[in-house]
Amino acid sequence: MERNHHSLAIFENFRIRRHYDEKQETWYFSVIDIIAALTEQLDYNRAKTYWTTLKNRLKNEGSEVVTKCDRLKMLAQDGKKRETDVANVETN
Repeated sequence: MERNHHSLAIFENFRIRRHYDEKQETWYFSVIDIIAALTEQLDYNRAKTYWTTLKNRLKNEGSEVVTKCDRLKMLAQDGKKRETDVANVETN
């Protein structure tokens, strides 16, 4: 079965970018897209700012959550591939 390694998941009308890693057999999801969906934020830049602020606060508190987020190139709104923070379903 052939997989679409770069595809979108839909969550309550929000598009979530994702990537499938065959070696690890794991889906990775864009953290910013998940935050936009959970906060019902339609403005991508506001969701990105929210994540940046939260990430900095978590780092300052010594949280390991941020260090567990990988960075992958995903298709951005401008049509270019850009690095973004991603997490899998086991990231906590």
